[in-house]
Amino acid sequence: MKSLRSNKHQKLIALLTAARTKAGLTQQQLADQLGKPQSYVAKYEGGERRVDVVEFLAIADALGIDPANAVREVAAKYNSK
Repeated sequence: MKSLRSNKHQKLIALLTAARTKAGLTQQQLADQLGKPQSYVAKYEGGERRVDVVEFLAIADALGIDPANAVREVAAKYNSK
């Protein structure tokens, strides 16, 4: 199963991007918190890169969001299409 640019992947990207914006962070600021280059955030927000579970947990923590709620939200949006 290819998940890059899938419907679920796009919904996850949208959720993470919206959470970053809501937190008032630039891509660079988030990348700095994660100890990554700005291109890391740009690539996953642009759909060029997938994040694994460990990365997702670090991103959620840096954004101050509950990862379990985020997953439920993506699943609910996906299931409701």
